[in-house]
Formats: sequence, C-alpha cells, structure tokens
Amino acid sequence: MDRIAARILLLEGWRRAALAFLAGAVATLALPPVNFPAAGFVSFPILVWLLDGAAGRPGAGPLRRLMPAFRIGWMFGFGYFIAGLWWLGAAMLVDAADFLWAIPFAVLILPAILAIYYGLAAALARSVWSENAGRLFSLAAAFAFFEWARGVLFTGFPWNEIGMMAAPVPLLMQSVSVIGLHGLTLAAIYVYASPAVIIGRQGRAPALLLAMALVVAHVGYGVIRLSTAETGSVDGVTLRIVQPNIEQTLKWDEAEEERIFARLLSLSARPAAADAADGSPPAARTGNEAAAVAPGDDDDAMADTTEAEGAAAARRLIIWPETAFPFLLTQRPDAITRIADMLQPGETLIAGGVRLEARDDGARPLAYNAVYVIDERGEIIDARDKTHLVPFGEYLPLQAILQRFGISQIVKMPGGFSPGAVRSPVPLDDAPSFLPLICYEIIFPGEMALPAAGERPGFIVNVTNDAWYGRTPGPYQHLRQAELTAAAFGLPLVRSANTGISVVTDGYGRVMDGMALGSGGAFETALPHALPATFYAHFGDRIFWVAEAVAAVLAAASLLRWRHRRD
Repeated sequence: MDRIAARILLLEGWRRAALAFLAGAVATLALPPVNFPAAGFVSFPILVWLLDGAAGRPGAGPLRRLMPAFRIGWMFGFGYFIAGLWWLGAAMLVDAADFLWAIPFAVLILPAILAIYYGLAAALARSVWSENAGRLFSLAAAFAFFEWARGVLFTGFPWNEIGMMAAPVPLLMQSVSVIGLHGLTLAAIYVYASPAVIIGRQGRAPALLLAMALVVAHVGYGVIRLSTAETGSVDGVTLRIVQPNIEQTLKWDEAEEERIFARLLSLSARPAAADAADGSPPAARTGNEAAAVAPGDDDDAMADTTEAEGAAAARRLIIWPETAFPFLLTQRPDAITRIADMLQPGETLIAGGVRLEARDDGARPLAYNAVYVIDERGEIIDARDKTHLVPFGEYLPLQAILQRFGISQIVKMPGGFSPGAVRSPVPLDDAPSFLPLICYEIIFPGEMALPAAGERPGFIVNVTNDAWYGRTPGPYQHLRQAELTAAAFGLPLVRSANTGISVVTDGYGRVMDGMALGSGGAFETALPHALPATFYAHFGDRIFWVAEAVAAVLAAASLLRWRHRRD
C-alpha cells in the first residue's frame, strides 16, 4: 500500500486529474441501485493521497497555493456527479423536440457546477492539512460542511449526499435518527478515508481506532434499535397505494385523459370489485413480494396484501401519485362525481394534482403542484401545495431573461408553478394526521421542522412522478433518500409513485410492502405505527453542528501539533 500511495502522490497533470475523476465515479457504486458501500474505502483514500501531493508552489499567495487542491476536489466531484446523475438526461428525452439541447446541461454542466462544492471542500481541507492522521478530520469536516451548503444554497440540491453511501439497508439507516444525514456524512467520510493513514505512523493507531469505533457504533446502534423495534399498525386504518404506470409522454395527452382517469378509479376500488371488473382472480401478495414484481408484469395486475383485504375498515386511505389527474380537477365536476361514486363509506382519497388559484387583478391564475384530500362524498376537504419547487423543472429562475432565449421549464405550465406558502400536517377523520411531501421535497429533512410532540404527524405521504427518468438509477436514489428521511423522524413512509417505486415503510425505514419500478397496479396494507420522536426530531441538525465543530477543532489542533513537531 505504501508503494501505491507513493505513486498516487507523485502523479502529475492529466494523470492526477483522471485518477481524481475515476475515484469520484467509483464512489457512486455505493449508491442505489448498486449499493456497494465498500467502494468508499477505495475512493476516499485515493482522494487523501491526491491531496497529500497537492501542495502549491512555494512563495505563491494563499489562493494559488490552494488551487491544486481545488482542482483535485473538483475533478473528484465531477466524476461523482456525472456517474451519479447521468440519468437526469433521460428527462430531456421525454420531450426531445424542445429539450434535446438541455442534455449537455443536465449531464455535464450541472455536475460541473455541483463539483465546485467538492473543489471548495478540498481547498478548505488542504488549508488545515497536516502530514499526520489528523488530516482525516480536515477532510471530513470540510466535505461535510460543503455537503450541508449544497443542500441549502441556491434553493439547494442535496441529491446523493455522501452519507447515503453508508446506509444501503435499514440496519445501517438507524444512525440518522440521532445524527441526521449530515452527521452520517461527517462520520462516513472519516471512516472511508481512514485506510489512507495506514502508510503513516504519527497518530495512526488512534485514528484507526476511532474509525473502528464509529463503524461499531453505526452498526451496533442499528442492531440494537431494530432488535428492540416496536411493531404493529394503526387499528382500523388500511392503505391502498396506486401505481398507475403512465408513461410521461401520455400523462398530459388529451386523448388519453379518459383512459388514465378510468385506470386510476379501477385500481382504487376495493379488491373484490377491482378483481371482478378485471375478470381475473385476486392476486394476493404478502410482505416484500410486492417489491419483487418484474417490470414486465401485466399493468392491470392487482396486488393486495392483508388477510382481511375484503373487510371494511374504519378508515381506508387511497393514495394516488403526484399530478395524478390528467386534467384540472376543479374544472371537471363530472370527474369529482365519479370519484364520489368510487369512494365507499370510510374511504378517503389522497391524490396529487395541479391546483389553480385566481388572482384579484385578473392576471394569469397561479398554478400549484398540490395534494388533494377528498372524502367519501367527493368533497375536497383539504389541500397542500408544494413549497420547495425544482428549479428549471417546475419554475424558471430569472424567467424574464431566459425566456427571451426560448428557454422554459421542463413541466409545461404557463408561467411555471408557484411555491406553497406553508407546509403543515393534514388532519384526517379516524386516522392519524399525515405530512404531505411532494416529489423531491422529501430529500430536505432539515426543512421539515416537525414538532416532537403536539402536532407531530402519524406518517409521511410522499407522492411523486419519477416517470421522467425511466428505468435508471434515479428512482432508486429518490426512494433511498425518502427512506432516510422517514427513519430520521421515526415516521412511516407511504409513497405512491406513478411508475414506481411505491412503498410503505415503518418508522425504521423497513419496507413493509411495495411495487417494483416499471410495474403497474396497486397494493393494500396496514398503516404502521409512528415511533416516539427521535433524537433528530427533537434536535434536528444541532448534533451534527456540534460534531462538525469538534472535528474542525481536532483538525486545527492536529495541524498545530504537526507544525510544532516539524519546527
């Protein structure tokens, strides 16, 4: 290993840049759907050794001295984001006639911009770099800080935060209930980079012992938490999750409106009625068999999971995905009537749709990406709007300027969507309240600010439409982030995705039932109990900031100690 580290340290020019790029790309093997977390033990030691050799020219100013480190971090990030986000280009192919030009932006320019965060992290780490094991604290603290910044600045884009690499299964997700995803990122970077100190002597033993202790704590806490897991479901509440599997090119085709709406209604009916209408016998499924459905399964297949699937429940919640209605619901009284005819006593429909709001000045109505709650009489009893919109997807930054160049947002809504004013739980009759999170809102746990008591919801409803990305890693990565958010707060996740992946998880992030990507149908299951409020629910990212401060102090102390010994 000494020889490998020495050769990496001495690399120059394009070879250094290429290795940094490759190391970043290899790290994405730890992300869904590959889920090989050991890839981090290859990528981050290489990054450390590359930074060891990234000293600036003697006599150069501070910024010039840090430029070699910035370039290494930027190339690492460029490889990481290209390999992890290449699937964004698939969204541009849905309407290729209008957005083919944007593929380079999605596949190359966006990763190049995001890589700036990693370049700045590497430069910051190198500014307090030492030749002892303390440089692990420099790397971890700097990268964790800029991962936080990536999720906050310019509306934020925290997709595939490094901490995800260390949480491929529920056993390894439990740490987020204490330290959150940012805290897991801080610990993961330190642990992943720790093999780099094997070639040194100064501080090697304490550094490796700390890394081992972090791994034991991470795994051990998961074992203890799941071995004492609270199980059970909410009495009298049944869920039916609908995954219609509508291709994105057809969702807003007026000729397809009736077929899409009829399909949603059919998939929402009680199991016996739905199976009878389909002309086929019931297809029962239990446990995680739902998640194993092959993408090629018949789109009209029904999947029902409870033993008492035909029995009436006190409250039956039917969940449709994001923008499920192929029209403006409030402009279609006939559709509301058909929904009322479909819903039986004790049933409630929770569905995504576009909501328009008239303006007093007579200007174009405001459009919102919303979730409707419709009772058994067909009345819209509540609604919530999406508060965190996707830039360039749902609205256009600097719209007046960019539209002059013929650029528009991907979702063709005149004027784009408007953000909702507030995010709050939705109360239900005969069932716990729920927090609606539309599409990628769920990857921002720091914005949820849920009370630990009082109005704490009983579960999270995440409606989404990942049809834009086809059968790529995107939907798998989105699901993992949703699971981590649910586990952080100890709340069940009820997720309906147009083309998948739809799931119901408990408060530990364990999948109770679900449907595979690219399959169509519905499944029915119980609503798991919400867990007591977690540490993260009580304190949010405060624990992360304490750990971040400690790592920064240790990095500075290590640098001072190294300089003292050198002098």
